[in-house]
Amino acid sequence: MSKPGQYILLSLPTSIVPSHHRDDALDAVSATVSPENGSVASFPIPEFKIGTLDALVQQADELAKLEASCQGVVAKVGDALKNILEGDEAQIERMKVVNDKPVDQYLRTFSWNKVKYRADKPLAELIDLLQKEAASIDSDIRSKYSQYNQVKNTLATLQRKQTGNLSTKSLASVIDPRSIVQDSEYIETHLIAVPSQLVKDFLKTYETVAPMVVPRSAQLLAEDNEFSLYAVTSFKKHSVEFVHKCREQKWIPRDFKYVEGGKEEERKEVERVGGDERKLWGETLRLGRTAWSEAVMVWIHILVLRVFVETVLRYGLPLDFVCGLVRTPSAKQASKAKQNLEEKYSYLAGNAFGRDKKGRMKRDDPNEMHAAAEGSAEYTPYVFYEFEFQ
Repeated sequence: MSKPGQYILLSLPTSIVPSHHRDDALDAVSATVSPENGSVASFPIPEFKIGTLDALVQQADELAKLEASCQGVVAKVGDALKNILEGDEAQIERMKVVNDKPVDQYLRTFSWNKVKYRADKPLAELIDLLQKEAASIDSDIRSKYSQYNQVKNTLATLQRKQTGNLSTKSLASVIDPRSIVQDSEYIETHLIAVPSQLVKDFLKTYETVAPMVVPRSAQLLAEDNEFSLYAVTSFKKHSVEFVHKCREQKWIPRDFKYVEGGKEEERKEVERVGGDERKLWGETLRLGRTAWSEAVMVWIHILVLRVFVETVLRYGLPLDFVCGLVRTPSAKQASKAKQNLEEKYSYLAGNAFGRDKKGRMKRDDPNEMHAAAEGSAEYTPYVFYEFEFQ
């Protein structure tokens, strides 16, 4: 499956062609973009209920913020899928479908969801509905992904205890209870993981690093490639000092309390948490697939509203415009397509655009025109939004 490229969603008045016909206007846009820079397809937009001019200006700002927020939700779900699937690009792309269609197919066959978002409702209601949906998707994926990560981290900690070195691993399967002093009123056994290169120094000095260490009590219990585990007996009244001195010498005291059946309990705990992790992995993956689809659909519906509101503000009433979806293979082609469109249709901005001595487009009086939208990088002489899918 090929990855989707970069997209441009734009609208222009049908007056760009003498016939004022939408098909002719779309053909003109396609010719202006030019095939080497991208393909152009018709993108249907319903006629929504229009309120006051002040309301439209406010809604343009609200939609700009909402689109940025929803775009963030799409990215967040995409990151969750990437982490769940450990960066497997082929698997990730299989998950990133919209309404069971590849992204490009969904966009090219887009139709406004009239069941969920009735076009005869006021724009304010539609914006509120889309905002709530985006927030709900964000909350659901964040909650489930957090739950999965907690269990995954717990499992990793348990597995490290089973497979790590003697300074970190569980000692339940290492220690013979007969090798340690238990339930004594006066003395206790300390378990010390000594780095291999420090063993000779340890054996020479452990008896004297603190008072009342039992002479010749060091007993080797286990060893691996990095550490040797010794049991050392001392009197309890000086245990704190002995442990402190061990740390100063870079010997690692290990906390351990023998529990009958502890080894078996640890094994069962790893199995239980492992089962929970596998279950949550599947749940999070399924939710991620659904959430990505739903988030993209909400995002595109918000974009449609942005185009419509901005179209009314730019071109006025009665509405007579053509909306097109431009797919470009790369940022370079997208830039060229945009440059071609600006050169051809700069006159649509009236006094808002002029050209400098080098022929480059410039804005003469930005205060005379409504800004493209809050958050847009720059003003264009027609309604124009770029977006892409990572």
